[in-house]
Amino acid sequence: MLFYEPLFLFVFFPAAFALTWRRRHSADRRLFVLLTASLLFYTWGEPLFVPVVLASSALDYALGPLVARRARWALALGLVANLAILVFYKYVGFLTDSLFAVLSLFGVPAVTGATLQVALPIGVSFIVFEKVTYLVDIWRGLSPPARAFRDYLTYVFFFPKLLAGPIIKYHEIDAQFHSPAPLAETSVFDGFTRFMLGVIKKVLIADSVAPMADAAFAIPSNQLSFASAWSGVLLFTVQIYVDFSAYSDMAIGLARMFGYQLSENFNRPYISCSITEFWRRWHISLTSWIREYLYIPLGGNRVGPWRRMTNLWICFLASGLWHGAAWTYVLWGAYNGLLLVLDRLVLLRLLDRMPQIIANLLTLVIVMVGWTIFRASSLPQLGAFFHAMTHPGQPGVVLHWENTTLLALAAGIAISLAPRLPYLDAVLSQVLARRSGRFMVEAFGAVLFAVALIKAVTDPFRPFLYFRF
Repeated sequence: MLFYEPLFLFVFFPAAFALTWRRRHSADRRLFVLLTASLLFYTWGEPLFVPVVLASSALDYALGPLVARRARWALALGLVANLAILVFYKYVGFLTDSLFAVLSLFGVPAVTGATLQVALPIGVSFIVFEKVTYLVDIWRGLSPPARAFRDYLTYVFFFPKLLAGPIIKYHEIDAQFHSPAPLAETSVFDGFTRFMLGVIKKVLIADSVAPMADAAFAIPSNQLSFASAWSGVLLFTVQIYVDFSAYSDMAIGLARMFGYQLSENFNRPYISCSITEFWRRWHISLTSWIREYLYIPLGGNRVGPWRRMTNLWICFLASGLWHGAAWTYVLWGAYNGLLLVLDRLVLLRLLDRMPQIIANLLTLVIVMVGWTIFRASSLPQLGAFFHAMTHPGQPGVVLHWENTTLLALAAGIAISLAPRLPYLDAVLSQVLARRSGRFMVEAFGAVLFAVALIKAVTDPFRPFLYFRF
């Protein structure tokens, strides 16, 4: 169930919101409504995976008090059980394929049909990471065990953030569950405005550039031209940011309407002047998760410089694997880890000496090369893209641009790079500072929201990019 489809907008959300508003004086009843709504929401999309999450959540809840009493075996059992879910659903096919590929090097024939293919549940990586966070934070003394199983289930299934984050910690939301902000017209208006922004970004921009991005990456390798390769990478660069940040906008806006605050997940990452800065601004909840639950346990900043850089590279190698079970994702993680190491060795000093706009452009090109690795469907396709991107005279298929694609691309670039575009950010701030200006922007946003809903209903279904990560 997508946030912007009619079933959600005109049936599910109004019913859940009306029941929550009606029970606004009771935190417990609000929790009950939210848990029921969240279970229905996820069951609609992944009915077969719900019993697995319920059973593993019951195990987490049972282990919580034992972990709080420093039972190391309980922590280990909980972590292994949760990570086993992720490995089984996400990596078993990749691991068996890789095993057979290695065995074939030694002359062992592959067994027909031996690869185990398992359907990847929606949002499984986000669910597992939050469940791991719960147990580790109890062990560290940062979070108490859940007071009731209902509280923990609401944390796991809370529908605004369930499918693609932001990744939240139990102790960040537990206090809000039991002492939620009063439901008021201002919070509802602010939340719905943020939700509308997400729908507009997703439907009118991300989904409008996606078909041509897909077309570029569907060009046969021997027909890929310099222009089509770079066009495809540029389109995907805009698509992935606008699409993913649009989901975060919707999640934060929906939670706000129900009286809860979720952390921000993006902070204009494409204006970064280094890869280090980019990762402070991109998918912030994942980056902080990697730092707190992988980098620090590996030694953090307490170890020597070379060990620290090795650990940093390992963390982003793991981040690449988290994004998907394919060698392109592993390579993408290794690429970003290497660049972060180079930042600390030499790149940061070089970039700091450059004019900010030049440092920004160089960083953006590096990021776009990374998105090429991320988007490529295979290593041979990646090689073809890199070859085309580095040979300006290479002929091949020419993409046919439509006006709607060009307009969506321009809007996506403007959203991504507003602070770097002369006067745009300043003019918008001046407009929003005036009451009449705010009204005009809000009215224009309402019109775009209506157009986005019409487009969402009439266009082919296009899920969020991060639904299956």
